[in-house]
Amino acid sequence: MKTTFRGLLGATALCTVAGIASAETLTIATVNNGDMVRMQGLASEFEAQNPGIELEWVTLEENILRQRVTTDIATNGGQYDVMTIGTYEVPIWGAQDWLLSLNDLPAEWDADDILPAIRGGLTVDGELYAAPFYGESSMVMYREDLMAAAGLEMPEAPTWEFIRDAAAAMTDRDNEVYGICLRGKAGWGENMAFLTAMNNSFGGKWFDEEWNAQFDGEAWSNTLNFYIDMMNESGPPGASNNGFNENLTLFQTGKCGMWIDATVAASFVSNPDDSQVADSVGYALAPDNGLGRRGNWLWAWSLAIPAGTDSPDAAKAFVQWATSKEYTALVAANEGWANVPPGTRTSLYENENYVDVPFAQMTLDSINSADPTNPSVDPVPYTGVQFVAIPEFQGIATAVGQQFSAALAGTTSVEDALANAQALTTNEMEDAGY
Repeated sequence: MKTTFRGLLGATALCTVAGIASAETLTIATVNNGDMVRMQGLASEFEAQNPGIELEWVTLEENILRQRVTTDIATNGGQYDVMTIGTYEVPIWGAQDWLLSLNDLPAEWDADDILPAIRGGLTVDGELYAAPFYGESSMVMYREDLMAAAGLEMPEAPTWEFIRDAAAAMTDRDNEVYGICLRGKAGWGENMAFLTAMNNSFGGKWFDEEWNAQFDGEAWSNTLNFYIDMMNESGPPGASNNGFNENLTLFQTGKCGMWIDATVAASFVSNPDDSQVADSVGYALAPDNGLGRRGNWLWAWSLAIPAGTDSPDAAKAFVQWATSKEYTALVAANEGWANVPPGTRTSLYENENYVDVPFAQMTLDSINSADPTNPSVDPVPYTGVQFVAIPEFQGIATAVGQQFSAALAGTTSVEDALANAQALTTNEMEDAGY
């Protein structure tokens, strides 16, 4: 039974802001991922505690959200008071003074409790420019029953070769069961997030230390050929259209043997209210090739406030509420501890109610193993695990993602996709002055 949390927060609620005399409307742009949808459903608690603030939601698919908030912030459009953005955007936009600093959030919000890896990615010159709503890495989620039926046992730290062999063994196309589900939808934060992290574990990189594109090298060829061959052998039809949400649905309905994706998905695939396979899900670290890097990423979906907002105090009140320990407790009271936003606070992983959640430790280990300052086997001139932290990356990687999605769909060859990626990346970087 769902419970109200209003009485627990009461008059001491962190999010109540004095001095907001007349009603203000906050427009919040967010992604249509499950945790954000849950936040929207629970936001009546915030409005009850802050009767002077009304919330208006703009909930969008990931690629569309990124396009709209980027356009709005770059043009000072003023459409949104709170934006859900990621670890890629925050340091770039913060350095441009496009975001308000959150260093003045109250001490009880406890910024020091944020996991160092997550906090570091949201900080520029000592200023925290976004509050993490949830943090994630990526890992293998798999069907223990199908793995056992194939006569295999998932290692805690599998190799890519094991994943490919296991995917083939678990595939049963006659019954619409596919051994592996991976992102294929074009987008710098969709297929390119996965493939960039995968390429790190194959010894590859986006650029060498002179900012020369590397798509004409052996590592990217090995990565893309391995990925497409494995998906052709053991992936679902139409995989070039599948992103996070599409693969989540496939896994929850029993059509995937393995899914390598965001650790945050664990709460959804293991929830018996939503997942038909909840009682048979296991977890493992993202694969490697024995070269010293795993194919996992580091990300935080965070709430940030554009500098042009007309309601900075109200916006900070909402950001504080949605990213607080109290919000975590609110979700736990309504949905159970397995469904709280993961990956942001040290205290969560010290909470006795959370430590026994089956995927909690694997999530933390995956986050802690990602190193955005040294993402690849060889030195690189950039930071970022599944992205390159330069403004040009968003446009370049979206175009490269289109090439690689087309190769997965079979409308272009791997060789042509890599050649086109090399050419367009080189041209864009030269035009940008690198």
